Amino acid sequence: MRRIAQDLLRPSGIWIDGDQPFDVRVNDEAFYDIALPLGLTGLREAYVDGWWDTDQLDVLTYKVTRQKIKLSHADTLTLTLANLSGRFRNRQNRKRSVQVSQHYDLGNDLFQAMLDERMIYSCAYWKNANTLDEAQEAKLDMICRKAGLGPGKRVLDIGCGWGGFAKFASERYGASVVGVTISQEQVNLGSSVCAGLPVELKLEDYRELSKRDDKFDAVVSVGMFEHVGYKNYRNYMKIVRHCLKPEGLFLLQTIGGNNSVVAFDPWLSKYIFPNAMLPSARQIAAASEGIMVLEDWHTFGADYDRTLMAWFNNFDRRWPGLRDRYGERFYRMWKCYLLTCAGLFRAREIQLWQIVFTPTGMPGGYASIR
Repeated sequence: MRRIAQDLLRPSGIWIDGDQPFDVRVNDEAFYDIALPLGLTGLREAYVDGWWDTDQLDVLTYKVTRQKIKLSHADTLTLTLANLSGRFRNRQNRKRSVQVSQHYDLGNDLFQAMLDERMIYSCAYWKNANTLDEAQEAKLDMICRKAGLGPGKRVLDIGCGWGGFAKFASERYGASVVGVTISQEQVNLGSSVCAGLPVELKLEDYRELSKRDDKFDAVVSVGMFEHVGYKNYRNYMKIVRHCLKPEGLFLLQTIGGNNSVVAFDPWLSKYIFPNAMLPSARQIAAASEGIMVLEDWHTFGADYDRTLMAWFNNFDRRWPGLRDRYGERFYRMWKCYLLTCAGLFRAREIQLWQIVFTPTGMPGGYASIR
């Protein structure tokens, strides 16, 4: 099995027990007989169990992904079964959607240690930035400008996190913000962070927004659409349109997939983001057709690689203060999540998009902002 494993990895330049920092070091022979036949999912399970190691998990993931190496037919079978299930079930219905709050409620101490000073848990914008704090501020400022914010503007933030955007939009642009999330921990901390500002954060499923009678100048959704699910995309767009004023703007930031699927990475879905899935460009366009007009599409997925590496470096550096609460197995799982995702973005296997919509099209056209 060792020879088979080496033959599979050779096209990517990775060696078993080699001396390069991205090579694989096998700690348990079960790696060959149990993990490898289960493909990428099995390898990540085995990594968390300590059956193998590498000094550069992100680079290894990039090399294997970029070379389109199929480690096992098990990956194809697993994803096929997940896609079949996704076609017949709404995995992101109201009852199941709440499960993802398990991720965001893991502990504010974890996210405070990992994220920037504003606790922005989405891709930063590194165009003119040198640090994570600068890159997240640049992203927030770009969102505010793209959404046309200014004094007196009312903004709806769907998936508001810990209130970082709401606080920024209020302090820097004079906007008032209503934010919704299904994470109690985010509401608790975010409400404290935004105290004294015209900001209201609510524990509420986005579907409840269809009952609101008031309208907003802008709707912003950053890093939340990945939890909506393809069976709900069109209803989501209808809800956003319901909440917008006729001349309003909707900014959507989401991770995206290169292909239209109806299921998510099985390992990430099991351990990190329950019931998540990545939309494709076609799925987003189809969901908005006849409901809103697409004005601008900005892709900067390479910036997520750098963002994830910054998050991992923060997490790794501050791990001693987290170890007693979370334990060593969690460390390996979280490291696997952050670094394999960084490698996937680096390989351009997944994307990051900011998309601007208007209800009926902007007279004279929309001026793209970068």
